[in-house]
Amino acid sequence: MRTDLIRKTALTAAGLAFTGGAIAGPITAAYAASEAKPATQTQTDRKPSGERQLGVRYEAQPNFYYCGPAATRNALSVQGKDISVDAMAKEMGTTEAGTNSINDITPVLNKETGKTDAYRSVEISTPAADDKQTDTLRADIVKTVDDGRAVVANIAGTSVDTDGGVHSFEGGHYISVVGYRDGGNIVKIADSADPNTASYEVTVEHLADWIATRGYATS
Repeated sequence: MRTDLIRKTALTAAGLAFTGGAIAGPITAAYAASEAKPATQTQTDRKPSGERQLGVRYEAQPNFYYCGPAATRNALSVQGKDISVDAMAKEMGTTEAGTNSINDITPVLNKETGKTDAYRSVEISTPAADDKQTDTLRADIVKTVDDGRAVVANIAGTSVDTDGGVHSFEGGHYISVVGYRDGGNIVKIADSADPNTASYEVTVEHLADWIATRGYATS
């Protein structure tokens, strides 16, 4: 039975390319590029001082509204799984309006991981994350990555990565969190939207605010 974890106005927009072009540009570019570029492999890298990165067999999303299934597929790839995004989209109820909620993704992550309690959904319901919510997110990412799994996050709005790159998804988007460093203060993103910016890092504070009004799936 579905629960209303995230507010309705935020949920229904995830993955939607608006006619006004809010996110249609980068997503459409990802669709075109994904046909030309093969999947790539990122090597697992574990370091002793609060740092770990999981190996991702990255693939870009095949169309503008498959960010939910694609983020889930990239997340599951760190466990060595290669699952059809079409099959997952069907299970999630993904349409051209996108994937409604992180609640539609968490059960698929559990099913494909093979454990009913491998993942749970966490809400950040406020317009901006507070210190407690940010600390919880940091701890969740570290625990999940240390367990050999990736976090899937439902985001909206614009954020800036640690290199100054701007990533804007005003209509909503899904990403995978596949690593961390500095004890979880900096997190590694696998983003299916565009293979030219497939991987980047953001501060956990920026990620928490990006998730605000939505949620994420974590161990």
